[in-house]
Amino acid sequence: MRHRWHRSLARVARRAWYRLRARGIPLVYDPIYERGVFGVPLDPLRGEKILASLDETGLLAREALWTPRPASLQNLLRVHTVEYLHQVQEPETLSRICGVAMTGAEAEAALDLQRLMTGGTIQATRLALITGEVTAHLGGGFHHALPDKGMGYCVFNDVAVAIKRLRARGFEEPILVVDLDVHDGNGTRAIFADDPTVHTFSIHNEHWGATETVASTSIALGAGVDDATFLGVLREALPSLFESFRPGLVVYLAGTDSAENDRLGNWQLSGAGLFERDRLVTDLARGNGRDCPMAVLLAGGYGRHAWRYSARYFLWLASGRELEPPPEDALALQRFRRLGGALREGEPTDDERPFVLTEEDLVGLVPGASPAPRFLGYFSRHAVELLLERSGILAQLRAKGFRTLRVELDTRNSLGHTVRVVCEDGLEEVLLELRAERSRRMVPEMEVISLEWLLLQNPRADFSPRRPQLPGQKHPGLGLLRDIMGWLMVVCEQHGLDGIFFTTVHYHIAVQSRRLVKPLRAADEGRLRAFSKALSGLALAEAATAVAEGRMIDETTDAPAEWTPIATVVPVSARLKALVTGPEYEDAAVREARRLHFRLRAATTPPTE
Repeated sequence: MRHRWHRSLARVARRAWYRLRARGIPLVYDPIYERGVFGVPLDPLRGEKILASLDETGLLAREALWTPRPASLQNLLRVHTVEYLHQVQEPETLSRICGVAMTGAEAEAALDLQRLMTGGTIQATRLALITGEVTAHLGGGFHHALPDKGMGYCVFNDVAVAIKRLRARGFEEPILVVDLDVHDGNGTRAIFADDPTVHTFSIHNEHWGATETVASTSIALGAGVDDATFLGVLREALPSLFESFRPGLVVYLAGTDSAENDRLGNWQLSGAGLFERDRLVTDLARGNGRDCPMAVLLAGGYGRHAWRYSARYFLWLASGRELEPPPEDALALQRFRRLGGALREGEPTDDERPFVLTEEDLVGLVPGASPAPRFLGYFSRHAVELLLERSGILAQLRAKGFRTLRVELDTRNSLGHTVRVVCEDGLEEVLLELRAERSRRMVPEMEVISLEWLLLQNPRADFSPRRPQLPGQKHPGLGLLRDIMGWLMVVCEQHGLDGIFFTTVHYHIAVQSRRLVKPLRAADEGRLRAFSKALSGLALAEAATAVAEGRMIDETTDAPAEWTPIATVVPVSARLKALVTGPEYEDAAVREARRLHFRLRAATTPPTE
């Protein structure tokens, strides 16, 4: 009894110390997480984007940010067998677990990363108990790993390792694992199958193993689950479990792979549904006088926007308000600003040859080069490669399965400098190619980066209903547009350039880049608005196809209204922003949009025999 009293007193003292030391939600993260695991379709920048969202909105308390240490062998052995820990040193074992052939170096990197993230989950549970608060680990959730076997991208079961460590250190209160990843938490359930003090609660699409345990709730809902179905089951099952089990710690796997746009999930949860889920779990742990410590792990999430669902939840945890995460382009810009110290300045150049951006692949815009020894007059090939590495761009390519990457810088072409990223796995595949120059002629009395060409493509991916082919595309894109644009905007900021100039060849480029991009002429802005009004209600791919097929009709003349390339800018300096956002520009754009009237002609269907 005296021993328990001393532990309780020590815990109160530690909580008081922490609250004096830091404010804000405790976060566990390490920049090493950005390296990702080769071939695993998780966005390696997911944690970084969540962190940047908190920073951008002023909710990141620096003193509340904790870095993990790799889990010790002693702690790993609390869950995993000696034989298995020997096996995972072999590339064949890691290749089987991650579903992609790995070299020795890639397997070692994956092992190191998951060991570090297991340490991150240990740190998160430790901080949750010290502070008595909700703690977030921007990683972890490897719930498939068994004592003697890994699967489903999971090498070590970090949840079980953290819990076993707490038990070894004398924590005796009931522990509830709430696992709402779309995939079954089979490994965690199996590890604690005979332990009545650890209840594993999992709602998932299908069972991955036996469900018979002394303390577990395993609910398989199948495919195609929507908000109403999932939330109804969750509200029916979880509150009563909190009442009966009365946990002293909750470990919450807040996976977002149940989202409707996830690459690997087969559920249809909306962003609002995921947010309601997260609030419900948090309120059960922290409401009604419980104040139960809780450690939140990211777990699965493979959609392009997986980070946004988690960021929305953490913004609410940090502020108590429902906030929308900042746009991804703002976060990319922020990341490149932090890398600004690594950018080395060279001799400026002034070649004023105009170009037109005609990207074959992605809906976007991006950089190029200038006729000087360094890219845009600033960057050596080494500096470009370092920037691509440190910004996470190359890590994202490796996560998509591109193993051997070569960065090329061509400064010999008089039309501009070219940066190219090529994959050398067997046949050479060009993944990224961009060309640009600095110019004083594209925008009167201003100096801009003039973009000639951008190619961002994934030659190994296929088009699908979720990612339909757009005009000009040969392969699906890479999702790296915002990262490249962030780099160029920071170059402009650091070197006094006014912005970025390019010509949009396709309608869909103008639409998808509207958050940052403005037509240089107000009349073009008005025409774009008139086009968009006539195409409202259509998906982007449908609208782009209609424009490419010439199905837009000018109601004044009843003649086809073709899309014509327009000069656009990403304004960075105050004077360029004023040129394309001021009252005079806006009035002219409104007048032009009101003057033009377009309608969409129905597509013709081929005759049937």
